[in-house]
Amino acid sequence: MILEKVILAVITTDVSKFAGGAPLFSCATVEEMEFVASNLEAILDGIAHRLQDNVYIIVKHA
Repeated sequence: MILEKVILAVITTDVSKFAGGAPLFSCATVEEMEFVASNLEAILDGIAHRLQDNVYIIVKHA
């Protein structure tokens, strides 16, 4: 099986909604969450996707 898309990270201000699967980054504010998502996007060579007001994921598209 070849994975074409992989979630590399989850960034959120509400960790109670998430568990396991990918590294989880907890942020105190929305501004911090956006900053972390932007930096991880560049560092991990992925794409940041905003799923909800308080959730970003970083996805690697092969």
